[in-house]
Amino acid sequence: MTLTRDDLAAFARQRLLVVGDVMLDHFIWGNVRRISPEAPVPVVEVTKETWYPGGAANVARNISPFSPGVSLMGRVGRDANADHLRRLLREDAVDPTPLLESDDIPTISKARVTARQQQIVRVDREKLVPLTAAELSSVAERLEQMIEQLDAIIIEDYGKGFVTKGLVEVIAGIANQHQVPVTVDPSPRNPLLWQGVTLVKPNRLEAFAAAGVEDHLLPGPPQENSELLEVGRILLEKWGTPMVLVTLGEQGMLLFQRGESPHHIPTRAREVYDVSGAGDTAIALLTLALAAGLPVRAAADVANHASGIVVAKLGTARLTPEELLAVYQGE
Repeated sequence: MTLTRDDLAAFARQRLLVVGDVMLDHFIWGNVRRISPEAPVPVVEVTKETWYPGGAANVARNISPFSPGVSLMGRVGRDANADHLRRLLREDAVDPTPLLESDDIPTISKARVTARQQQIVRVDREKLVPLTAAELSSVAERLEQMIEQLDAIIIEDYGKGFVTKGLVEVIAGIANQHQVPVTVDPSPRNPLLWQGVTLVKPNRLEAFAAAGVEDHLLPGPPQENSELLEVGRILLEKWGTPMVLVTLGEQGMLLFQRGESPHHIPTRAREVYDVSGAGDTAIALLTLALAAGLPVRAAADVANHASGIVVAKLGTARLTPEELLAVYQGE
């Protein structure tokens, strides 16, 4: 397929809600010149610090260059990190209004200390608490207020407690009543069933784990891999969803649909520097394209192109509409 400016104009008209585990990513950059006299660890002399929306917030951040109508629903604490995250989201043109606040848990944050492009340590602040009945009721109320203005919903699960069976049932129920598609980026740490959603996008590791199949990394094209084909068949039935899109890294993506042969989309990555955030980009652009009316194969192709761009960038990177269009025009 080709991507046109008319397609990008259609993307810009879509209104999406991202629901899931939100985080604040903190990057500390520096140099190492010596070992600490206090313990056998490197001393990092800090040269730069950066902060980005992480988790489900990064998915929303990937949508905003293409559409001004993206909102984020998740859970944050009543703390400085939540205030910082909201500021960053607004700077990235993401509406943080639907976020829930909790008195009992902190805003999830991850601090990464890096020297000479090598991550030395990561410091996590999180408290994994499942969504409460009161919070679920609040989600339902807020979603009912928003649903008439939404074209698609993304559930982004990092296994941190916000995405529960009850949450999926509430979102799928309300979305189906209003014919709003729901896509899912699942977590292997949270083995939920996904009945009622439109499409689930696991990566290879997540797909094999969810299907209970051992991956022997068989040689040959993905569409001829008997184990991978069995995984797709199992997940369509287990999750009760009409579509499963398995991302395969350097082998691209494999789309499974009920009643149709699996469809392989070869990778578009030319150089790979950093795979962090590629899955967030894929689910963001896939759902945006589906909301804009592209057929699922074309939407998966857009997601594949988009992922191929961001893996060539360092850090938690976003792409622009012009970058995506240029890749298509260069083929």
